[in-house]
Parts: sequence; structure tokens; C-alpha cells
Amino acid sequence: MPTIEELIKTKPYKDPRDRALINIIYTGSWLVNRINQVLKPFGISEPQYNVLRILRGQNGNPMNLFEIQSRMVQKMSNVSRLIDKLLEKGLVERNERKENRRMVDIFITEKGLTMLKDVDVPLQKSLKNILENLSKDEAAQLAIWLDKLREE
Repeated sequence: MPTIEELIKTKPYKDPRDRALINIIYTGSWLVNRINQVLKPFGISEPQYNVLRILRGQNGNPMNLFEIQSRMVQKMSNVSRLIDKLLEKGLVERNERKENRRMVDIFITEKGLTMLKDVDVPLQKSLKNILENLSKDEAAQLAIWLDKLREE
């Protein structure tokens, strides 16, 4: 397996924290690209998949845009645009609330649930292949370190 220095064609880092930071950024992008390769044949992107998974987890209950945005893996300001694209594909529905037209409820459709079922197997297989490089103990330790990085 090539090192991060080999992958981005740079000299070795003097500070291991700099190397770790670049490696985290590079690996995050690499993971998103791998996920998008699996999702591309289904016509959705990783953020769209994330929205659908969030809605599936609601078991038929609606969510508003703010709630969806707060649960996104990648925090982004264009959640309404993501919802619009999913609406066009028939994967979600949007209902305005009668008491407040600015509040909109978003539901996943049967078509959206079916797509997720179709995506789940190849995506889980791809992610399992990636994670096979780590033991369960290594994965647990990595998760602890990543949580620690986000401490302020």
C-alpha cells in the first residue's frame, strides 16, 4: 500500500500531526469517491444517499429541512436543493404544514425505500472490503482517535 507521501507526491512530513491531518483529509475524500462509485449506477450522490438513510430511519415519520441538515454526515447549506433532486426522482415527498407554510415535512417514498434496499447490498460489500484492512480492535481505536480529534 502506498504511503500518503507517495500518493500525493510530496516529501516526508516533519511533524507526524501534519502527516496525520493530510492523511485524514485524503482518506475522507477517497472514501466518498468509493461510495459515489457504488451509488452512481443508482443515479444518486453520497449526500442524497445520506438524506434517504436519515428519512428511512424515521420509519415513516416526517422530518423538516433543519432536522435533516442537523443529522447529515457532511454539513451543507444546500439541503433544500438535495431534496429537490430527490423529489424529481420520486424518492421523497414534500408536504407543507397547514399551520405554517414555511415549515415543510419531508417523507421517503416507497420508491426511495426500494432504492435503498437495492443500494444496501453493494454498498455494504464495498465498505466491508475497505474495512477488512482493519481488525475490530483497530477500528475501535481509530474511532476513538477520530472522536478525540473533534474535541475542542
